Amino acid sequence: MKFYDREKELEILQTNWEQTTDRGRLTVLIGRRRIGKTTVLRKSADDAGQPMLYLYVSKDNEKVLTGKFQDAAEQALGLQIFGRLETFAQFFEQVLKYGLQHHFTLVFDEFQNFIKVNPAIPGHIQDLWDRYHEDVKVNMVACGSIYNMMHKLFDNEDEPLYGRQDCRMNMLPFRISVLKQILHDHNPQYTSEDLLCLYMLTGGVAKYVAWLMNAKATTKAKMLRWVTQAGSPYLTEGTELIMSEFGKDYTNYLSILQLVAAGMTKQSEIDGALGKNTGAFLDNLETEYSYLHHKQPMFSKPNGRNSRWQLDDCFLRFWFRFILRNQALVEMERNDLLLEIVERDYERYSGLVLEQYFRQKWMEEERVTVVGNYWDRNGLNEIDMIALNDIDKTAVVAEIKRQRKKFNPKEFADKVSTIENDLAKYDVKQIGLSMEDM
Repeated sequence: MKFYDREKELEILQTNWEQTTDRGRLTVLIGRRRIGKTTVLRKSADDAGQPMLYLYVSKDNEKVLTGKFQDAAEQALGLQIFGRLETFAQFFEQVLKYGLQHHFTLVFDEFQNFIKVNPAIPGHIQDLWDRYHEDVKVNMVACGSIYNMMHKLFDNEDEPLYGRQDCRMNMLPFRISVLKQILHDHNPQYTSEDLLCLYMLTGGVAKYVAWLMNAKATTKAKMLRWVTQAGSPYLTEGTELIMSEFGKDYTNYLSILQLVAAGMTKQSEIDGALGKNTGAFLDNLETEYSYLHHKQPMFSKPNGRNSRWQLDDCFLRFWFRFILRNQALVEMERNDLLLEIVERDYERYSGLVLEQYFRQKWMEEERVTVVGNYWDRNGLNEIDMIALNDIDKTAVVAEIKRQRKKFNPKEFADKVSTIENDLAKYDVKQIGLSMEDM
């Protein structure tokens, strides 16, 4: 699949490159696994003709990893370091000395793995960077996919690299408009169902989109067949993602995420299912890992009790809901039955995804200041989308259905009337949205 979008990220990276002609800069680039961080960095370097030393931080012995870095530096920059170095600090200093006379980009991918290699390495980087960065021509990028570890390294006052970053970038999935462009390029006759399925399976994560497009899975039927077939990377991706993120503590987190994906949105429900207090795990999943989000209904008081836990990552929600739950079928290689289950539950499941799709679409494309939804304490009166513009004092309140004919304007107006006091200061428009509006 060809390169799409990322104009904003490329512009920032180009600016950072131009600002390192006489002084080093440190950029921190964070994004979930498979989001396309490395691809963007390579595209930026290629477009500007930048010499780039790309170093992947694997969880090797420090001496072994340093040897790999030496070989990569010689190949990419022509930097010859005579003799095999023992430590990363020795290597990093040689690279910075080289940067006194040479302008280049230095990328450390999966930067957070340095903690596994040697917990002292971030301190060595801080010491050497403080000594050299005013004089070198090094455009350094610390790239990472583990949110909690990257935040700890750069945002915790007790860590040596706190306050050292010059630029922070958070890579997000493709916008809906980009997904439409990609799908059109690969299937000009695509339907709304095809687009919804692509969004449901990928959430706009670049690698997952590329997997499907490269496999020519560009229709709903082909996408569902490809992700469930034997050998599909979808079958193992979730496990690899969770293991890399949580390590030895993955069991409790895996169970909680699976329950939330299955529809358990209250802590009391999750506690009951697991037979333990999960408050600390839930808080970590939100604040440390950014997997779950504690959502409040629109217009509710902060820290109110009428809240829900939500898993917004489309890929993970699908993987927990269908792949992990039916792991026995995968092990037995009954992928035909797995596909049958997905197809059986598709319409109901995709209807919930459609609500998320429109809330995201409104945030990206309309003039709004906040977008959310509403539910009452009993879970009976729910409004799928409320989009407010606090500048113009306008509001769009929407009911979202797969089929337009199922929208009942009168029944919906009755629902909206229950929050009329909250909407009193807005010029309110009530609408129904369906797959025809995607």
